[in-house]
Amino acid sequence: MAEESRDERFLYMISCFRPRLKQFIRVQPVLDGLPSLSAAEREKVRAVALQRGEVEGAEELLRAVERGPRGCGWFHEFLQALEHGGCSLAACYVNPSLSQLPSPAEEADHDLCVHLVQLLHSTLVDSMQTMQVAEKCLQMGIFQDEDLDRIHTVTDNRGNRDGARELLSRIVQKKDWFSPFLIALRETQHGGLADDLSGNTESRQNGMKNSTNEETEVTSQPEYAVMEDLKQQGNVNGSYSSENSVLETSIGKNSVVSESDVSIGEESISNLNENLGQSCPTSHSDEDEVESRASPEPDLILRDYQMEVAKPALNGENIIICLPTGSGKTRVAVYITKDHLDKKKRASEPGKVIVLVNKVPLVEQHLRKEFNPFLKRWYQVTGLSGDSQLKISFPEVVRRNDVIISTAQILENSLLNAAEEDEEGVHLSDFSLIIIDECHHTQKEGVYNNIMRRYLKEKMKNRKLAKENKPLIPQPQILGLTASPGVGGAKSHSKAEEHILKICANLDACRIMTVEEHASQLKNQVKEPYKKTVIADDKRRDPFRERITEIMTDIQNYCQLHPKSEFGTQPYEQWVIREEKRAAKEEKRKERVCAEHLKKYNDALQINDTIRMVDAYNHLNNFYKEEKSKKTVRSDDEDDDEPAVSKQDETDEFLIDLFHAKKKQLKELAGKPEYENQKLIQLRNTLMEEFTKTEEPRGIIFTKTRLSAFALFQWIKDNPKFEEVGIKAHYLIGAGHNSEIKPMTQNEQREVIDKFRHGDINLLIATTVAEEGLDIKECNIVIRYGHVTNEIAMVQARGRARADESTYALVASSGSGAIEREDVNIFREKMMYKAIQRVQKMPQEEYLNKIQDFQLQSIIEKQMKAKRDQRKTYKKNPSLVTFLCKNCHKLICSGEDIQVIENMHHVSVKKDFQSLYDTRENKTLQDKHADYQINGEIICKDCGQAWGNMMVHRGLDLPCLKIRNFVVVFEDKKTIKQIFKKWGELPVRFPSFDYAAHCPSSDED
Repeated sequence: MAEESRDERFLYMISCFRPRLKQFIRVQPVLDGLPSLSAAEREKVRAVALQRGEVEGAEELLRAVERGPRGCGWFHEFLQALEHGGCSLAACYVNPSLSQLPSPAEEADHDLCVHLVQLLHSTLVDSMQTMQVAEKCLQMGIFQDEDLDRIHTVTDNRGNRDGARELLSRIVQKKDWFSPFLIALRETQHGGLADDLSGNTESRQNGMKNSTNEETEVTSQPEYAVMEDLKQQGNVNGSYSSENSVLETSIGKNSVVSESDVSIGEESISNLNENLGQSCPTSHSDEDEVESRASPEPDLILRDYQMEVAKPALNGENIIICLPTGSGKTRVAVYITKDHLDKKKRASEPGKVIVLVNKVPLVEQHLRKEFNPFLKRWYQVTGLSGDSQLKISFPEVVRRNDVIISTAQILENSLLNAAEEDEEGVHLSDFSLIIIDECHHTQKEGVYNNIMRRYLKEKMKNRKLAKENKPLIPQPQILGLTASPGVGGAKSHSKAEEHILKICANLDACRIMTVEEHASQLKNQVKEPYKKTVIADDKRRDPFRERITEIMTDIQNYCQLHPKSEFGTQPYEQWVIREEKRAAKEEKRKERVCAEHLKKYNDALQINDTIRMVDAYNHLNNFYKEEKSKKTVRSDDEDDDEPAVSKQDETDEFLIDLFHAKKKQLKELAGKPEYENQKLIQLRNTLMEEFTKTEEPRGIIFTKTRLSAFALFQWIKDNPKFEEVGIKAHYLIGAGHNSEIKPMTQNEQREVIDKFRHGDINLLIATTVAEEGLDIKECNIVIRYGHVTNEIAMVQARGRARADESTYALVASSGSGAIEREDVNIFREKMMYKAIQRVQKMPQEEYLNKIQDFQLQSIIEKQMKAKRDQRKTYKKNPSLVTFLCKNCHKLICSGEDIQVIENMHHVSVKKDFQSLYDTRENKTLQDKHADYQINGEIICKDCGQAWGNMMVHRGLDLPCLKIRNFVVVFEDKKTIKQIFKKWGELPVRFPSFDYAAHCPSSDED
């Protein structure tokens, strides 16, 4: 019984101090002292240490010890093996007698000394004569023969610097090592290094106690003062408490055996390592720079289910990894990246990895939270996006770094440059591994697919070169990551299977990996939320809606437009947009203006169905205020309600008067709570229920539009009941400029997410920007508020509810169709997993043949599209095109008057063009850009129609036109009138802006 009790205590000590043990164990010498371990176990441990490093080898060794079988005296054998293997500090932690267990204060002191070595790592590696110091450490009893042999071998084979690294990695694992190490440095003529480490202050009692008091003569060393300083810093940033020391932080929070989530500890490692990296002296080479990083680094270990899906990629295969949100896909990618670069380094081959993302915030997120903390000690890691202020070109960034995290468009632009040979660019062959995040977007004309089509073309070219016995183009390995590849709108199992095969073909994946063997471990890691559907009864009387539909009927009768769709629906919106375009082309101003106003009323109906009546009323009121101001003579004494009108025709008067006639009634109805939206009532009840049942609630509401996100935020702010239950809300919307609501900048998005992570905000109201990829803390309530798209978005949104006992709710009205769409998505999700399984079980030859056919189809489709685009793009001469105001059809300018700035901004250079327009303040766009800035909005002098914005380019004021505000007339063999959304759709190429011809030195003003 005593033996059993001792065994249990011993195993308990291992479980308590596992993170530290893994840092302090040297696998090979300990294995030599464990004859009771079977040959198979020893070989397995040895192989893991060799392939994945000492820390993982130590983990495998501890598992083997725990598994047993354990004969009599086995724990004594393990203790002896640790002592004789030079791992005396590890032995102190596992001895069940507790007699040698370091106290928290000693642990903290040890960690501070390790930290000192980290701070001066680069200097020590550069300046130390390794073998002299190692031999002195052996004489003093710090090292054993095995340590010296290993340091000697590394120094002989790889040079003094690598030998110094080996020495430092070993010495910090020893017991009571710091003071003797200082003596060893001083006695080998490295006094300067010893001074740097200890600080040149007054001698004081050394904080590192020697338990046997054998070395009292070295205990009054000046390093104590430095340690005290570090402790003071520790009190400030919390990094050095005895319970959470440097080593525990670097291992415990990321260990496969820890209870924590897959993601790295929020503040600990990344911040510690960032600070250490910054405080090290700048070195002379890339290799030196790597060595100035912190050590020990976070422990890069995969769980069993992660290793299962990673294995083919570790063997160099192209694969897609399909893991649910919150299961650590990015961590798997980091592991594969390191393994890939390590192998390339060992084989003396060039290795370079690019990680492609589809959203700008993901660049910084992946860099800061995953790739940099784990890789920066060995490799140069950088991140860049369109928002980065680059001082050097992208090809130069690629040359200087080992791992580049980038938005896909940056790579695509550089590949285009290389193809056109106008500018320096990069080639796919510059990379040895390409990782594609959210790879389900690799389809159709997406940027991921454009990049991969180049890859497929090179692959086909290589087949031809191989037949001709010519050298092949080097091709990178491809790794795709996704939570859900989707089924692409498939309605049958065969079409779902075809969609999965197409994604695999586009990524040239030889297989798609899902967790099978370790599914139970994955299930424990990724909690499935409780799902519920909250249905709002929409049978209530809605007089506000009735008034709006009456107005819309009056407008339709006035302009003789009769739709077949129901008011307030998507089909009605599509119909009214088509009518507006048709009327503009046919110069039917009455119909065009009425269609524009009908769209605004339809928007108001959709807002009324989603949010409050007052939000719908404000939407209309703001629109009509804007309309009046466009058609008003500027006057200082104008009255707000009845401004002086100058540009209204009969249609304008009818529409504006109609709204003003109903305005008072609409405003009154908007203030009556008995007619309030039932969906909002259900949303309020759901929020109150969820935010009162948990201690630290965190939630996300997904909604369709920016307007609804902002309006829901206002609704929560205006309702004091929410504040009483502790709800602190904010909206999170996209950064694009295609909406009436002002976009959020990347910094604003980041600030909101940081506040959410730290608890200053506990409810996000988000558009689709938060569905995919963004690092948003686990939530215990996710609500899709009447907004259902496809099965991919459903899986992504549901994956945000990752906290224990979380809820995923759909709040929708019974007649909206949202509940039916959600049911379809659930069906499609099941269909997707079945399709993946069928693809996985497909015979390899059949799979590869299908993949090859789809790849060929993809390339041919692209070639056909390129030919069509080419025919479209260059056939029209700018002189054949004229532009009319969309509203009053006045001739504005010819195509010959248009020039382009930075391949984007189309400006009119027509003489006297300014006599055609007025300018007014632009409320939404006042952002400053590189060498231009947007000033006021320009509007037609005759009718008040918006045309575009004034922009300042290198000191010049220029009218920048938006093509959607004009009717484009083609005067070719026959006259054709068209409306375009974007300049890129217009089959004309305009010349670049001629700055010299328009600069202020000319006679023109």
